Amino acid sequence: MMTKTEPAAHPARSTEHHPGAQPRVAVWASDPITSTGLTEMLLPSAEVFVAANTFPADVDVLVFAADTVTPEVVEHMRRAAARTSAPAVLVVRQLDRSVLMRVVECRVVAVLHRNATTGERLAEAIKIASEGGGALPTNLQGELLRQLEHLHREVLEPHGLSSAGFTSREIDILRLLAEGLGTEEIGRKLCYSERTVKNVIYAMTSRLNMRNRPQLVAHCVRAGII
Repeated sequence: MMTKTEPAAHPARSTEHHPGAQPRVAVWASDPITSTGLTEMLLPSAEVFVAANTFPADVDVLVFAADTVTPEVVEHMRRAAARTSAPAVLVVRQLDRSVLMRVVECRVVAVLHRNATTGERLAEAIKIASEGGGALPTNLQGELLRQLEHLHREVLEPHGLSSAGFTSREIDILRLLAEGLGTEEIGRKLCYSERTVKNVIYAMTSRLNMRNRPQLVAHCVRAGII
C-alpha cells in the first residue's frame, strides 16, 4: 500500500469506521526521518496519510511524534484538533508535566515512550484510541488527575462551575427539564421565580447555540452533563 501525502483539499469520505477495516491514520512528526519510520511501521496495519501543514479531516486517529512537546508541536496538535474530531496518539521521548493538560486538550488519549515504541504497541494504541479508549502511562494518569483536581478547586469551584462548565443551578434546572417539568414547576421545586428559570434556560440555549429546550436537554444527556 502506498502512503499518501495529504493534499490541500482532501476528498470527502465517510467518517464511520467499520470493525475489521484498516484505520485511517494521519502521521505528523517533528522530523522527516521519524515521519518515514512511523509510516513504514504502520503500513501493514493502517491506511497512512503523511500530514504536513494540512491535516485530513476524515481520519480515524492522528499520530504525533517528537522528542519533546515544544510550542511548535502543540501548535500542530491544536491545528489538527480544530480540523478533525479524531483522537490522537503521541509518541514522545520526554513529556513535561506542565504541558500535560494542553496535550489532553488536543485530544491526545494515548502516550507512548519513543524509545519503547514498536509497530505492535503503536498499532494497539491506535486501535484503543479508535474505539474510544485511552492508554496513558500510570504516572501520567496520576499527574493528570492531580491537575484536574487543582483546576476544579482553584478555578471552577470559586466560580460555582462544574467541570463541564455549568453552574450547579443550571444542572439542577437541566435535570428537572429532562424529567419533563415546566418552568413554573421547576421554580417551585428549586425555590426560584419562573422568570429566573426562564432566564437560566435562555442563557444556556444561547451559549450552546441550541434551538429549543428539547435540543438543549438532548445535548446535555449525550455529553454526560445530566
